[in-house]
Amino acid sequence: MSKTQERAETAGSNGVPQQGRVAGPVAPPRVSARRRRPGVIALSLALIAAGGAGVAVLLLQVGNRTDVVTVVKDVQVGQVLTEDDLGRASVALDPAVKAVRADNVKSVVGKRAAVELKPGSLLAPSQVTKDSLVKAGEQLVPIGLEPKEIPATALVPGQKVQLVHVPAQGTTDTGTGSDAAPRTIDGRVVKASDAAPGTGIVVVDVATAAAEGPTAAAWESAGTLRLVLAAPDGS
Repeated sequence: MSKTQERAETAGSNGVPQQGRVAGPVAPPRVSARRRRPGVIALSLALIAAGGAGVAVLLLQVGNRTDVVTVVKDVQVGQVLTEDDLGRASVALDPAVKAVRADNVKSVVGKRAAVELKPGSLLAPSQVTKDSLVKAGEQLVPIGLEPKEIPATALVPGQKVQLVHVPAQGTTDTGTGSDAAPRTIDGRVVKASDAAPGTGIVVVDVATAAAEGPTAAAWESAGTLRLVLAAPDGS
């Protein structure tokens, strides 16, 4: 036997296909189908539904806008409101926010500002009044307060105060003893200005009884007037 025949027989006995042998069909690999768990499917559907509901609520909130009255000019306390002072805006209004509706703008035109109004703010019903801040039988007295005389508590319109006469050093009130209580005048804050640059002086408009107005003005001119806050109940 030749060496060539021996190598051919050896290859055939080792299982290696000889040249010219045709291989049989190869079966494709089995791919098992992935089972979907019902719980995962239910959770996915719930998330999709929740997302859709959230989008719907957001769209409703964006679409639920209210036309309200805004302030477009500086309005001082006691100033009569005109249509030129007011504007309109469409906003998503929180129920807790009280604002004058645009269709009720006529109800506030002609009224007075109960507080100082700034441009860009919404107008609330409590910020206007039909009453004059200086009532019949009253006078308005401007009081200038130096920084050391200004109360730490903010002065706001309607706050009750007392104007106290403090005699100049070395003098006493006419007709009163040195131990007598100082003279006072009851008043009500109408407006308090911002502190003046440089001096820090604040001017407070105080409404007093008409009969007391000239006296308070004289105390102010003489520099013998001090302003104190009255008790909350006015006593």
